[in-house]
Amino acid sequence: MEISCAFPTALDSPDNIALAEELGYARAWVYDTPQQSPDVWMTLALAAARTERIGLGPGVLVPSLRHPMVNAAATATLAALAPGRVAVSFGTGFTGRRAMGYRAITWSYMESYIRAFKGLLRGEVIEWEGAQMQMLHPDGHAPARPVEVPVLIGALGPKGNEVARELGDGLYATLQVPEFMSEYSWVPFLVWGTVLVEGEATDSEHARVAGGPGWALAYHGAYEFAGPDAVRKLPGGDEWMNVVEKAPPQRRHLAVHSGHCVHLNEADRAAWDAGGHAMLTDVTVSGTRDQVRRRVDELASQGVTEIVFQPCGPDPRAELERFLEAVR
Repeated sequence: MEISCAFPTALDSPDNIALAEELGYARAWVYDTPQQSPDVWMTLALAAARTERIGLGPGVLVPSLRHPMVNAAATATLAALAPGRVAVSFGTGFTGRRAMGYRAITWSYMESYIRAFKGLLRGEVIEWEGAQMQMLHPDGHAPARPVEVPVLIGALGPKGNEVARELGDGLYATLQVPEFMSEYSWVPFLVWGTVLVEGEATDSEHARVAGGPGWALAYHGAYEFAGPDAVRKLPGGDEWMNVVEKAPPQRRHLAVHSGHCVHLNEADRAAWDAGGHAMLTDVTVSGTRDQVRRRVDELASQGVTEIVFQPCGPDPRAELERFLEAVR
């Protein structure tokens, strides 16, 4: 299994990616979340200039945020800056859309978009929104077509699986283990958590700042995919919903996604303080070194080929080092 990392795109992400390369991580993925992040492509370009070996890619791109020509041109640019190191993954938009009040895109749209995107990179004339177009970059403006870059697709259900099997070079997974994961030879699996010292409580300050942002996804995901009743069944769920419901309905997505994957927002803190922290080792890859290693081994046995760890908190070096030591 390869050991990779991910970052919620920030101004210091290029430096953190260089650090990950120094420590020996295989690949660095960064998020396409413009409502809370700098531009994913600018960040990857800066990372390419500061590294030599580590793989680079957006994980995941949300198609509706950019025209396929824009993502194709950006992909080609990054491939020129980091030859042989680039992969691209696509998803329907958990934070990248829901944090702006939209629902996920449809799989029919995703299929059409990826076909157009891949056709552009091959140098073909494609049709998009009723117009025919082609990458026309002269020499020196982009690599010559075809631009060979692997494309992975984030899918959890049968429709996504169909698109991933037909158009993808691998499956990008997170939040839950798809039942069809073992069908793919390349499966990065995105995880959050932290390595606890022996005897460290799940409500320690370190556990909160380093493991809490990943733990909070249990509430964010339950709310978005199953609704308030599902949240209220979680420890601290009533307290979480009480905070979210203080916001008017048309703005509740802002209360939910504030701090997403970075820090605990007001609702998350209310749930944590109400005892929700007890779920930390259940919903994240957190625990002692032995516990973290066993969890990663379990994921490998289910078909994960690349574990992707997102460090949280004020000391990314320490989190990256602890995780690497635990799983190697």
